[in-house]
Amino acid sequence: MSDDIDADAFRPEVIDDLPVVTCTRCDAEWDLEFELEELYAGNQAVEQFALDHMRHTGHYPDDVTPWIATCRQCPAGEAFLGERPARRWARTHARHTRHEVEVEHGSGVRDTVDVPDGT
Repeated sequence: MSDDIDADAFRPEVIDDLPVVTCTRCDAEWDLEFELEELYAGNQAVEQFALDHMRHTGHYPDDVTPWIATCRQCPAGEAFLGERPARRWARTHARHTRHEVEVEHGSGVRDTVDVPDGT
């Protein structure tokens, strides 16, 4: 048995079902071959595309709703594609600034991260 791995088996041109992202605001759709082949984004290809799309157009593609963490006292805030990093940012900001942070998602989830006690 050989230890050689066929590297071409993992190249995007071999994949026959590339993920596709659509944006009705741009009236366009994209396959993610670039993110997979050039950026090596792997499992984060859709997330990488969505973040890049937001940076370049000012909006997210279809079916992408960010989690938004917003400080209630200062202009700080960030958008994330996952709940976990949004809550981590909110907890860290609250801990360092002693400001409450609101975390919300387009699905209706809304929560406040309070200033931790005793820190």
